[in-house]
Amino acid sequence: MCGIVGYIGTRDAYPILIKGLHRLEYRGYDSAGLALIAADNKTLNVYKSRGKVADLERFAQSKDVTGFIGIAHTRWATHGEPNDVNAHPHYSQSENLALIHNGIIENYSTIRTELESKGYTFRSNTDTEVIVYLVEYIQQTNHVDLCTAVQLTLHQIVGAYAIAVIEKGNPNCIIAARKSSPLVIGIGDNEFFLASDATPIIEYTDKVVYLNDEEIAKIERDKPLKIINLKNVIITPQIKKLAMNLSQLEKGGYPHFMLKEIYEQPKTLLDCIRGRINVEGNNIVLSGVIDNRDKFVRASRIIIVACGTSWHAALIGEYLIEDWCRIPVEVEYASEFRYRNPVIHADDVVIAISQSGETADTLAAVELAKSKGAFIYGICNVIGSSIARATHSGSYIHVGPEIGVASTKAFTGQVTVLSMLALTIAKEKGSIPHKKYEEKVQALKNIPALLTEVLKQSDKIKELSKIFTYAHNFIYLGRGYNYPAALEGALKLKEISYIHAEGYPAAEMKHGPIALIDTEMPVVVIATADRIYEKTISNIQEIKARKGKIIAIVTEGDTVVKDIADVCIEVPKTIEEFEPIVSSIPLQLLAYFIAVNKGRDVDQPRNLAKSVTVE
Repeated sequence: MCGIVGYIGTRDAYPILIKGLHRLEYRGYDSAGLALIAADNKTLNVYKSRGKVADLERFAQSKDVTGFIGIAHTRWATHGEPNDVNAHPHYSQSENLALIHNGIIENYSTIRTELESKGYTFRSNTDTEVIVYLVEYIQQTNHVDLCTAVQLTLHQIVGAYAIAVIEKGNPNCIIAARKSSPLVIGIGDNEFFLASDATPIIEYTDKVVYLNDEEIAKIERDKPLKIINLKNVIITPQIKKLAMNLSQLEKGGYPHFMLKEIYEQPKTLLDCIRGRINVEGNNIVLSGVIDNRDKFVRASRIIIVACGTSWHAALIGEYLIEDWCRIPVEVEYASEFRYRNPVIHADDVVIAISQSGETADTLAAVELAKSKGAFIYGICNVIGSSIARATHSGSYIHVGPEIGVASTKAFTGQVTVLSMLALTIAKEKGSIPHKKYEEKVQALKNIPALLTEVLKQSDKIKELSKIFTYAHNFIYLGRGYNYPAALEGALKLKEISYIHAEGYPAAEMKHGPIALIDTEMPVVVIATADRIYEKTISNIQEIKARKGKIIAIVTEGDTVVKDIADVCIEVPKTIEEFEPIVSSIPLQLLAYFIAVNKGRDVDQPRNLAKSVTVE
């Protein structure tokens, strides 16, 4: 959940590292730091500061930031509170080495105790510091070079890591390694770049190498990239070409990335379906499913594992697959799935959903299901990510980089891919009449245009948000396909405004939550024109009878709910199954504008990180 950047080449490293940290700040922003081997090739300078990257820049203004090699880090605290001492990079005991780390070392306490018994004194409360101390201890006692010392160290480490190390007096080498935490190397013209993901690299090169688990990279000036694994096997680097472009990483005139990404959704969903739905809008070709047709058609059960927003998308996927494909589906929190000894059969299909493709709990769930012989299908956004490489097959959602920590376009992209997946399986199984199949494909093809219409409500929602900015609690209600959308709406508000919000199936109000309803409790109800519209109206009446303040999401032309609710936001009509995609846009906007009104850091809400690479 931290951001790693590194550079070695002929340019000044400091500006590249700082710009890279800004690009990766969404991954962690409790503290930041960098290490540079100065231009004299003799001094190893480490500068770090609690707070954002801008705080680090201010701290380093009067410092020696010369040098052509360096590593840098943005931290999301796990061990030790966010402060200057616990920030990365960490020096070794002699200050000859500096190291940055993303992940968690599970046996750090044992290693720390052992090193303390040998006379080492630790400066921080982090698990990371034991790595660099152990590297130095092994280097000195075994009289080996830095790469070998790192390799021997990692044999003793238990946990997840992406690390980068540099050494005073050795300005020609960075050693990097990974296990269960992402690391990508950019290959330029007589220079190399290192990062947690490709966002800091794309400005300089489109050629990258993704490190695999237990691989170590020796990145040397004026030499080809060398990779070995922990068993000392030489690995031939596989160079990939990035499809990302720099404009995707800029705000494009919007005040926040989150607002930009909300407005991008008509385009990102077009990108998501492009090449998968034909021009006529009557057929889907999802190669990841078709190439594994028998696995899906013969599946006795589908298990979907995910976390957070992806879990909400998974719930919608459950409804879609059971409705159209008639295959039983279970949706599991990945963090619970991996620890509860689940029953998994060889004829099960496990679908893993993750925006980043690096979510630690989801990745662990994938490995568990693979060990039981299940077929694993991945749905993620980041090309070349760990889940994309660990699964047997899958689909990218193709919505472009999502920088705002609170997911928006990734959610709608995930639901769109799940819709295409369910329709493809249903067609292959023959569980859906062909005419009905074509109607649903056409409806999905029309969704991007409908989202453009929904976004025209933005000014109205902006004004509406002023009324409810200072509420202390919210309840979100939905039924059927709109229940997961209500959960997602509540999550968005919690994440970025810090207002407590809960989502419920509307009918469950009577079983406890209705006790909370009073004049101070805003209730957001998704009341679009679906099969249980009348039931939802009854639930709204129950709230109104207790003087609750109702914000309703309704289908255009609705007159019944408008007479009951305090405020209505209209969305275009679509088929019931795709209402969550359309309804999610006003919920995202409502959360966004309330958070802005409260002066929150919308793109980087407190305590959260974009890519959850630790348990």
